Amino acid sequence: MRIVFDFGGVVFRWHPASFLARVWPHRVETLEQGAHMAAQFFQNYGGDWGMFDQGLIGADEVVRRISARTGWPKEEVEAVVRAVPDELTAIPATVALIRDLRAAGHTLHYLSNMPEPYADHLSATFPLTEWFESGLFSGRVKQIKPGAEIFAMAERHFGAPPSDLLFIDDHPANVDAALARDWQAFLFIDAAGARRELVSRRLLGA
Repeated sequence: MRIVFDFGGVVFRWHPASFLARVWPHRVETLEQGAHMAAQFFQNYGGDWGMFDQGLIGADEVVRRISARTGWPKEEVEAVVRAVPDELTAIPATVALIRDLRAAGHTLHYLSNMPEPYADHLSATFPLTEWFESGLFSGRVKQIKPGAEIFAMAERHFGAPPSDLLFIDDHPANVDAALARDWQAFLFIDAAGARRELVSRRLLGA
């Protein structure tokens, strides 16, 4: 069984509502406001941000488009885009889970929706080649979850049939897309819950 991890919100911290509250304290006073702003800013990872994720436009262009669409000042939008890499810190409990899975003999991969600049940052900052056998970033392959093509690319890249792949992601649509291709998959809520799920699947000891 090859285990495939999503990155944002699973391996690396990503909580847009609280992130925007920290970056835009003048605009966001509560998490509810942060969630509302995040829905406008990131468009549920479709629209402008989805094109950035997919590597179809760069950072300057996504800033221009978001500013034009929302009316928020360009420099404020740029501040958010610049702040994302520092937000993507490793989640210690997930890192421990990765190390335990590797110690148990499992082969790990990643499948991440991530714009190229952030993919480059993660590759340069964290020991991805120590944690994972290989992986795909949407911004580099120009395909994006939950589209079927990126899952097909992953099957070829990982050299495994769908039934031998277990996907862990925090977005239901991505989990559903994996299941539709006959991968195994479950929704990530937190690292403790993921550990329990892996133990129940006999992939880790209790």
